[in-house]
Amino acid sequence: MEQEVNPIETFYREAPAVAKAFDGLVEALKATKGLDSKTKQLVYIGIKAALGDTTAIHFHVPMAKKAGASREEIKDTILITLTVCGLKGVTTCLTSALDAYDKSQ
Repeated sequence: MEQEVNPIETFYREAPAVAKAFDGLVEALKATKGLDSKTKQLVYIGIKAALGDTTAIHFHVPMAKKAGASREEIKDTILITLTVCGLKGVTTCLTSALDAYDKSQ
């Protein structure tokens, strides 16, 4: 059985200086005060769903849940991408987002 490769681990291993700079950017964005952390996660999930990025959805849905997002908020965040990109976000990300939500603490 082939072991799944974590793309984030590969990024950190292969480009540590860039990964460190990326971490700094993420921390700076987390520190902004205009949106609370739950809203930031929901916006991020919506953008990534519009792009069809199921990997990001897999990692960020549990973060949103931990920040207080409900299952309905996750679902609505992905459904609203219908007005931006048609069915792509819904068909590529809704199932994995709800699965990640249901399986996370």
